[in-house]
Amino acid sequence: MVDDNAAAPALVAFFTTANGERKSRFRTDLIQWFDAGAAGGFGGFVGPDVIASKYPQGTAFSKYADVEGAFDNDTLTLAWNTDIGTSGKCSLPRSVANKPSELRALDLNWVAYKEYVSGVTPKQHLFRGQIAPFRLRTSFHRSGRAHLHQFLSKDIPALHRHLSARTKHLFNLQIPDENGAFFNLIQHHGYPTPLLDWTYSPYVAAFFAYRRISNEKAAKAGPKDKVRVLVFDQARWRRDWNQLAVLIRPGLHVSIGEFIAVENERMIPQQAASTITNADDMESYIKSKETEEKKYLWAIDLPVSDRKRVLSELSYMGITAGSMFPGLDGACEELKERNFEI
Repeated sequence: MVDDNAAAPALVAFFTTANGERKSRFRTDLIQWFDAGAAGGFGGFVGPDVIASKYPQGTAFSKYADVEGAFDNDTLTLAWNTDIGTSGKCSLPRSVANKPSELRALDLNWVAYKEYVSGVTPKQHLFRGQIAPFRLRTSFHRSGRAHLHQFLSKDIPALHRHLSARTKHLFNLQIPDENGAFFNLIQHHGYPTPLLDWTYSPYVAAFFAYRRISNEKAAKAGPKDKVRVLVFDQARWRRDWNQLAVLIRPGLHVSIGEFIAVENERMIPQQAASTITNADDMESYIKSKETEEKKYLWAIDLPVSDRKRVLSELSYMGITAGSMFPGLDGACEELKERNFEI
C-alpha cells in the first residue's frame, strides 16, 4: 500500500470478507509493517511505532486503507487507497498447489542416470529424491493448516519449550543460525515446516527416492511406475534472486539455507541443504522465474523396477540407512534391508 520504492517499508493489512460475498468494500483499520529482523531473523510484522523509529522523523505512515475487492473461481482482485494518498491494485490467481506436478521429466534408467549426473558440475545443483512425481511443495504447506503467523507465534515456542528438555543444546531462537538449525531439527524429526530438504549428492537423492519402496513392490511395478529426482540449479538461483532467510514478508520467495548441524547428525552424511519458502506452490513460483535462456528446476524419473539394483550399488558407495541416519533407527533399517529385502 505504498509506492514501489525499495527504500520504503513494506506493509500488510489483514481482512476477511463478510459472509463470503464475491464483491466487497471495506476499510482496513490495522496496518502492520514488515520487519526482517523479527522472529529470530525469519521475519514478522510490527506496529507503526516500532517501524517509525527506523526512519527519519516526519516520515508519513498510513493508518488505514479503503479497499474494493472481488473474486471468482480463478482470481482475486483488489484495489485500494490509503489515508496518505497512496494507491494500488493487484490480481491474484487461484493456487494450483494441490494439482499434480507440471514438470516434464527426463525419463532415464539407472545406467543413464549415472551417466547424466557424471556430467553435472559439482555443487552447482541441489537434488531431491521423491517416491513419486508429486508437486514440489513443503510439508508445512501440504498440511492443510499453512498459517505462518500461527506457526511462528505458537508452534515454534511450544516446540522449543517441549524439546529443550530433550536436547543437549538450548537453542537461542533469536540467533538466525540457531533458529534455522532448530527448524531443520524438527523438520528431520517429522514436524511440518516451510523448509524443504535437498542434497548436493545425486546419489543420496536416489537413495531417498527408492528408500520407502519394497523389493516386492518394485518387482510388480509396471513401466509407468516411477520415482523422481528433482534437480535445482541453486548456484544460478542464488545469483539471480535475493536470498531471504525470512518466512513472513510481503511477496513470495524461495531461498537456500545451509544451517549449522546442532543436534542433527544426519545433515553431514546427507550433504544436506534446505530451501526456505513462504510460497504454497513452490514449483510454480520457481518455474515462473524461468526464461528460454534460464532454467532453474527440472526432474528425472527413474523406474521403480530398478530399486533393488540401485540400493545395492548405493550400498557399495556407503549410502545406506545406517550412514544416512546415524543411530539405532538407521542401523536397524539398514539391517532390515540386508536381511529381509531379498
